[in-house]
Formats: sequence, structure tokens, C-alpha cells
Amino acid sequence: MENAVVLREWFDRVDAGRTGNITAAQLQGALAVGNLNFPISVVQQMIRMYDFDRNGTMNFEEFLALNKFLQKVQNVFSTLDRGRGFLSLEEVYQALIKLGFSLDSPAFYTVCESFDKSKKGMIQLDEFISLCIFVQSARNLFNSFDTSKQGRVTLDFNQFVYCTANCRI
Repeated sequence: MENAVVLREWFDRVDAGRTGNITAAQLQGALAVGNLNFPISVVQQMIRMYDFDRNGTMNFEEFLALNKFLQKVQNVFSTLDRGRGFLSLEEVYQALIKLGFSLDSPAFYTVCESFDKSKKGMIQLDEFISLCIFVQSARNLFNSFDTSKQGRVTLDFNQFVYCTANCRI
């Protein structure tokens, strides 16, 4: 409960206009204060993932859902990075499994290549969060087409991720 109070205070500071909603630009700025620097496109994707009322902004309840996801991703990253500030590709694969994402090799390496800014096979926290946002968004989109819940549409999930990684959802 204490965490919800702190998050409410944080949300209210970000919601400078007291509208009850925060925009992508406001969320981007607030995340940057915590050294999480994301392009606006990734922040917009974060909002789309949890924008339950589909108004293009994030209310407090939606923010709580995003925060829960981000905390889970950060915790998994922290358990594997051993204080180095990055994950190797093998560790990224382990982290994705812990988060419930199972990708085959072509999909996995395509996604990693897309989010590894340094192109050195080392994924930093903000890159890992962006990667997870992408994979979760891909899963959500894929599931909306997978009405039989068989893990297949015209493409299987791994092919879908592979294809969408090249065009970024």
C-alpha cells in the first residue's frame, strides 16, 4: 500500500495540469529523471499497452499496471546483470524466459539486433525494457488475431515477432 501512495505522489507531480492523465511526453520526461531514456515512440507504446480506456494518455490505474510490468522487467534484469549494467545475449534469453516470453533463435536474434544500440551483444536496462515492451506489444497484437489460442495465425508467433521486429510495431 505504501508503494501505491508513493506512486500516486509521483503521478500527481508528473500530471502538472491536474487532468488525471499523463501524456507520452510527460511520462518520457519523468522516466528520464530516473535515468530511463526512451524515444517517444517507445513511451507511446508503453501507453498503448496499458491505455485501457483508449484515450491516448495514461490515468493512475493504467500507470499502476505499467509500473507493475516495468518493476517485473527491472527485477529480472537486476537478478542477471551482476552489477555490470548490461546483459549478454544469453542472459537476455534467460530473462525473457523468466518473463514468460519464449522466442525461437531467428526471432530472438532479430529482436536483440534491433534493440542493441551498441551492436556489441550487450543489452542495457533501457534497451531491455524497450525490447520487452516490444515483445509484450507483439504478443498482445498477435493474441488479438489468434482467436483459437493455438499460438498460430497465418504466421506462428516467432515468425510474427521476427517480421514485426523489422518494422517495429
